[in-house]
Amino acid sequence: MANFDIKKLLQSVVTHGASDLHLVSRTEPQIRLDGALKPVNLPKLTGEDIEEMCYSLITEKQKQQFEENDELDFALLLPGIGRFRANYYRTLGETAAAFRTIPIDIPSLDDLGAPAVYKKLIKREKGLILVTGPTGSGKSTTLAAMLNEINLYEQKHVVTVEDPVEFIHTNKKCVFSHRGVGEDTKSFAIALKYAMRQDPDIILIGEMRDKETIEAALTAAETGHLVFGTLHTSSAPGTINRIIDVFTGDEQPQIRAMISTSLVAVIAQALLPKLGGGRVAAS
Repeated sequence: MANFDIKKLLQSVVTHGASDLHLVSRTEPQIRLDGALKPVNLPKLTGEDIEEMCYSLITEKQKQQFEENDELDFALLLPGIGRFRANYYRTLGETAAAFRTIPIDIPSLDDLGAPAVYKKLIKREKGLILVTGPTGSGKSTTLAAMLNEINLYEQKHVVTVEDPVEFIHTNKKCVFSHRGVGEDTKSFAIALKYAMRQDPDIILIGEMRDKETIEAALTAAETGHLVFGTLHTSSAPGTINRIIDVFTGDEQPQIRAMISTSLVAVIAQALLPKLGGGRVAAS
């Protein structure tokens, strides 16, 4: 078994400006740079190599969860290196892992070159704003930048529900209550149910995965809250259809009515290559 240092690997991800690190047995560690996977100049990994590295980063409780479920999502802060979203999983019976970098310094909307209309959207007092796109399209970063803008100028209570918590906001004008599914709450739907008792002005839903979460989000938006959420859809019409299709036929008329009164905007986003390297969000 080769001697790999997971912290050095993650440091190399940050140093090279890569977005992801993939650890899969029978191949070299791979980093995603400007959207393309590139092998790291290291020996091929075994399942034992990966398990040893991965287990060095988690608690006994997390290890037990992984061994029971064969899946584990969590966020990781390594002082002096960076913050990462991690997923452990099994492939052909062996441990594998994917790490995504999360900027510690939250970008502003101006840093992202976001359209001016984004600053108008976040001034709404209530309604539902969705950022959509495929995995790795920068949805979380755009939402973090929007909340950061609010944090600079508005005195609000912001409740975020994520799996796991990604961007951690420092309280400036706003007060943030960050809730991680599996750590601070059992599920998105349960967190949203009780969020109504936490006096939120703004609610961020990391992912609108199921019927209960979508219905709770629409209800929160209807009852005077500004709600931000994400969906893995590629267009505004596709997003609306996706929401409606989650519900049964007899429920769909009511959901259409709720969407018509609460939906403020759908931002369909993708990352495109920039001249000179890197990628930029296009919506």
